[in-house]
Amino acid sequence: MLVRMTTNADEPQTRPRRRTPAGAAVLREDVTEAIRAAVFEELAAVGYARMSIEGIARRAGVGKTAVYRRWRSKLHLVLDVVSAIAVMGLPTPDTGTLEGDLRLLYEVTSRALRHPVASQIIPDLQAEAARNPEIAEAMQKALREGQEGVASKILVAAERRGEIREGFDDELALDLVSGPLYWRSVVIRSPKLPKGYLASLAQATAAAVKAL
Repeated sequence: MLVRMTTNADEPQTRPRRRTPAGAAVLREDVTEAIRAAVFEELAAVGYARMSIEGIARRAGVGKTAVYRRWRSKLHLVLDVVSAIAVMGLPTPDTGTLEGDLRLLYEVTSRALRHPVASQIIPDLQAEAARNPEIAEAMQKALREGQEGVASKILVAAERRGEIREGFDDELALDLVSGPLYWRSVVIRSPKLPKGYLASLAQATAAAVKAL
């Protein structure tokens, strides 16, 4: 007698396999990544308030059950995606000078903030963060472990080289490093940075930090 095999995988199996223990669903990584990519696209297209599991599943080319196997709501899905950004992080520059490190940081950050998808998602999630403490916490974590985490390493390296004084005001220094570019790219959403802006910003910021 033939016995039909069942599985918790995201798609049917073509040949019988050992039965997966109850509660241990097989979650394909490529499907998970497709869903995460769809979240970014859906957020950029319709915003968090109008985003739905149905829309995400449709954009990812999967069924709703594939989404619900991984996340129980759109809030948890977005929180996971935002937190993943912090884990990926930015590369830490190592040019040997504070100004050089800041310039590289600004170049990488500027490209990231001005990406068409990011430029739509970040303001929308900021607005949601004002109403949702969980999103606010996830956004703060992403910022702390993202650019601020890299900026902290740059400042510590500069202190070790003797470019800035020992015991400098690290909170104020981080504000000086991270604030101006974020303000121009995310808050006032300047369509284009002036020629030489990032180099001038790195030079001015380095001078300001050294004066602390």
